[in-house]
Amino acid sequence: MPPITITQFFNFFGYGLKRDYVGWNEISPNIKLAAMASEDQLFPDHDGFDWKALEKSLSANPKKKNKIRGTGASTISQQTAKNVFLWQGNGILKYVRKLPEFYYTKMIEWIWGKQRILEVYLNTIEMGPGIFGVEAASQAYFKKPAKDLSKAEAAMIIACLPNPKKFTVQPLSKFVRWKHQWILRQMNNLTDDADIMALTR
Repeated sequence: MPPITITQFFNFFGYGLKRDYVGWNEISPNIKLAAMASEDQLFPDHDGFDWKALEKSLSANPKKKNKIRGTGASTISQQTAKNVFLWQGNGILKYVRKLPEFYYTKMIEWIWGKQRILEVYLNTIEMGPGIFGVEAASQAYFKKPAKDLSKAEAAMIIACLPNPKKFTVQPLSKFVRWKHQWILRQMNNLTDDADIMALTR
């Protein structure tokens, strides 16, 4: 695991840094499933990029700003590459980041593989103001280790990911209340997907 990421470093000065890396077997299967159900349902099958979603996002109508979207073209692999090796931000920073993001995404797909990518993703992603990783989030919100998260608790944590500083788990924001129910339905729909379920064990 990275000693510290760029995002964690800059958060430290504003929100502090709560983080506790844990191994694959210390992460609940429920939150592994919740992450794939919400963020990237093709995760076991793609090569790091969801090309159809990318094409769709590029052809989307920019005038429809109020339309609720999913994660668009950003896969779990891309998010992991960005979180670990690069930086956050939109505008010019986003476009400058694209080429190295492509490079690091391909590297982790080739070298790490899917299980390691998902493990690093769940340990490094921001899940609240200054809260990074599933163990820190589980302790902060539910006072329990990440391996003991229920389906509903896992879905609540993952539901905050579009903007964990705005969409809060505690207190439960309206968005998280709605989104976690949607994630639970997606989790139930994916239980017969052998490739998805293999990555939750």
